[in-house]
Amino acid sequence: MNAAYIVGTFDVAELTFLLFFGFFIALVFYLNRESRREGYPLEDEGTGKIHPGSLFDAGKKTFQLPNGRGTYVPEDVARDDINVPGVPAFRSAGAPLVPTGDPMIDGMGPAAFANRSKYPDLTFDGRPRIVPIAQSHEIIVSPQDPQLVGWPVVAADGVTVGKVSDIWVDQAEHLIRYLEVETTTGKKVLAPMMVATVHGNGLIDALLPIIEDKPKFVEIDAITAAQFENAPTLETAGIITRYEEDRVQAYFGGGYMYATPERSEAWI
Repeated sequence: MNAAYIVGTFDVAELTFLLFFGFFIALVFYLNRESRREGYPLEDEGTGKIHPGSLFDAGKKTFQLPNGRGTYVPEDVARDDINVPGVPAFRSAGAPLVPTGDPMIDGMGPAAFANRSKYPDLTFDGRPRIVPIAQSHEIIVSPQDPQLVGWPVVAADGVTVGKVSDIWVDQAEHLIRYLEVETTTGKKVLAPMMVATVHGNGLIDALLPIIEDKPKFVEIDAITAAQFENAPTLETAGIITRYEEDRVQAYFGGGYMYATPERSEAWI
C-alpha cells in the first residue's frame, strides 16, 4: 500500500483528481475566450461607447480567404455608424427604431443590409456563381417551362412596370436567382426570383384544352411600379457582387413592410 503514495500521504488518486480539476478549469477558460473572439469588446447601443474588456476577451481572429484573396480580420473592420436615419420608439436601450426617411433606401428594419465584400460570390472552381443565363454555358430553361424573357412585369399596385429582359442563374445550385427587369424608362433592375410569381397556363391548363389561354405575365408584389426606379443597380454589367446581392435582397424584402403605408400597420 505504501507504494501508492508519492510524497507523504499524497497519492496517485489525489494527483489524478487535481490534474483533472486543473484541466477542467483551463478548458472553461479557453472556451470562454474563444466565444468572445468576435463582437467584443461590447459597445453601448445608444452612445457607441466601448465597454472595458475582461480577462475572458480573446485576441483577434484571422480568416484565410479562398481564391487568393488574402486574410480577413473582423475586428479591424470599422464599426457601424450609430447615426442612422431613425429615432428610438421610446427611451430605452434596445428600443426599435422608427425610420425618419425612406426605409427601403436607407436600409432600415427588414430592408437592412450588410456591408459585404464588393466582389462576386464564386463557385468552387473560382467562376462567378451568379450570372446571366447566357453566360453560364451549361444551364438552360427547360422547353416545357415558361421562358419568361419578354414577359411583362406587374408590380404590387397592378401597374405594368416593364418586361423581363434576362434571367440570372446560380451556377452552383442550378437555380434561377434573379429576373432582370427592364422598366418602361429603360432602367434595368434585378429582382429576386423568390418575390416573383409567374402567371399563365399551368400543367393542368395545358392538359385540359377547354381552358383558354390565360394572360402570361410575371407579378412582383414586393414593391410598387414607382419604387422600381429607386431599386439598387449593378456597378458592372453582367456581374453582381456580394454587397449588391444584399442590397437587392434587402430592398425587395423591405418592400413587404414599407412599400405601402398599409403594410406597416399592425395586423391585429
